[in-house]
Amino acid sequence: MSTRTEQVMYVETPEFARHAERIVEVTDATSRLNVLPFSDSEARAELLSVVFGGPLPESVMIYPPFFTEYGLNTTFGENVFVNQGCTFMDKGGIHIGNGVMIAPKVSLITGGHPLPLAERREYLSFAPIVLEDNVWIGTAAVITQG
Repeated sequence: MSTRTEQVMYVETPEFARHAERIVEVTDATSRLNVLPFSDSEARAELLSVVFGGPLPESVMIYPPFFTEYGLNTTFGENVFVNQGCTFMDKGGIHIGNGVMIAPKVSLITGGHPLPLAERREYLSFAPIVLEDNVWIGTAAVITQG
């Protein structure tokens, strides 16, 4: 049984402005991450620490290019592997358990816009994604909120 806890963020608010500032900071960090030589593990760890708000477990491996808009709401277990070209939109929260393997071009998307046209630009809604231990997500899968 899945629990879905939806959050709403209205666009014309100070909260959204702070979110937009974080997006700029993280986009800058991931753009620098994605052009580093892969062998520069120290600089990669430093940029990932900026993206995720602290150091990752040493057993977590993220291959660039990697994209996210927020970063602070993703948690990693041990022995997690994230292959190239993945996108994590994590404002609603992403929890990745131990031993998870994520194939290339996987998207984990915790946010969305309302469907009615009149509301589409008014707010965003978010709900978490939880990946249990030892999950394997195949190439180019898209997992959405909740």
